[in-house]
Amino acid sequence: MIETATAACSVALIDDDRVIASDAAVVGRGHAERLMPMIAALPGGGRADAIWVDCGPGSFTGIRVGVAAARALGFGWGVPVAGYSSLALIAAAWFAEHDGDAVTVVIDGGHGERFVQPFARSPLRETAALMSVPSEKPVFAGPRAGDVPPDARHAVLLSEAPLPPRPIYGRPPDAKPLVAS
Repeated sequence: MIETATAACSVALIDDDRVIASDAAVVGRGHAERLMPMIAALPGGGRADAIWVDCGPGSFTGIRVGVAAARALGFGWGVPVAGYSSLALIAAAWFAEHDGDAVTVVIDGGHGERFVQPFARSPLRETAALMSVPSEKPVFAGPRAGDVPPDARHAVLLSEAPLPPRPIYGRPPDAKPLVAS
């Protein structure tokens, strides 16, 4: 499991819903420098029968680092690669620690925005589409999660990694292509 979508960088080696080993650090920036050594330090160099990677939303660069590493390792090891949402991972971890049937996950999206998505407990599922909203706008009523960054160890709480290993950015790119005249 690879998690690089936020300021945190974490990896976990999981076997049959049991965390064999993991490592996590809040790096802010620097996922590219930290990720591969973290994976290499896992037992067996982190080699697994499948790779799950956080596809976002979150940090543009962090997501790209994680997805690129997962796809490269999957190709090299000849194993499948699948993705999951950082917000679903946070929701699953919140439900494991709290009572309640619903939670809204809110994380920093940068550029004065937050990424917001509500989830239901059983089965874990999103109940509305991902939103990018201005930081000053109130966005939720009821329980909120997102104060603790996602951690790859919590992937054991997800029943599956249903997404293709492609970035989920959460908002349009800042750069605009030049229009030829």
